[in-house]
Amino acid sequence: MRFSDNRQYGSYGNPASPWERIKQFFAENNILGKLIIINVAVWLILLLADNILWLFQSSDYQYIISFIAIHSNLHHLLFHPWTLVTYMFVHEGFWHLLFNMLWLYWFGKIFLEYLTERQLLAIYLLGGIAGGLFYVLTFNIFPSFGQIYYFSYAIGASASVMAILVAISLYVPDYRMNLLLIGPVKIYWLAIFFFVYDLLSIKSANAGGHLSHIGGALLGWFFVYSLHRGRDITLGFSAFLEWVAGLFSRRKKNTFNVSSSGRMKFTDEEYNQQKHDNQQRIDEILDKIAKSGYNSLSKEEKDFLFRSSRK
Repeated sequence: MRFSDNRQYGSYGNPASPWERIKQFFAENNILGKLIIINVAVWLILLLADNILWLFQSSDYQYIISFIAIHSNLHHLLFHPWTLVTYMFVHEGFWHLLFNMLWLYWFGKIFLEYLTERQLLAIYLLGGIAGGLFYVLTFNIFPSFGQIYYFSYAIGASASVMAILVAISLYVPDYRMNLLLIGPVKIYWLAIFFFVYDLLSIKSANAGGHLSHIGGALLGWFFVYSLHRGRDITLGFSAFLEWVAGLFSRRKKNTFNVSSSGRMKFTDEEYNQQKHDNQQRIDEILDKIAKSGYNSLSKEEKDFLFRSSRK
């Protein structure tokens, strides 16, 4: 796959000012920006709670963390299943948050050049879940962790970010990023480097973190492996998320009723939103064709464009 120069080296045509880039990015109001905002908001809330509790000489902050971090102790996980999701939005300190959000921003932007926001959200969540489960399973299987598994826990978005990195590096392996002091490097080699680094770092003090990265990477690989065989594993997960969101909806009527003809019924608001999302997706595909040619489209994008042209 070939890319024009401005795409090959990771340039997105943003304004020169870093502040203008930030404002433009969050003005787009896409799922990537929302994920970053949620992570930052959670960090600020926990930081404020930690400072307030410190003033009262309370130790309840560690209880809060134990309530939202994922523990390798299976008994704890059994009675706190939500931690499989909450842990991936929790960060221990500023630098932990900063580096994870920078990686999420860089690789998330590349991901959205070729795939959808729905897929990005699903891979973020599925990658975090896979990383958390891989961490828990390895800590309970291998005797080397027998002395620490009972009180060990993991937090952070790095498993989710690793899933996104591996997914997009396998989807567009020839994409290049211009690294400081190094120059242009294929994103594929970046993914291999970090995966190997995690494998070689299992013996370190942060064994749980490296194991969760490996789990996230495996999920990213499986996503692209399935795409190449015509299956999108994020479709079922996205449908599940919509079902969960529907449980908390205040609207009384079911907006996903099926008519006698077998077609889904939508409210006017949902119909307009779906129409807007479809048009946005078409515009993205047309922009991609204009920049890189029709052959740069994935099978999913070609099928989507074909179905849209028949409506």
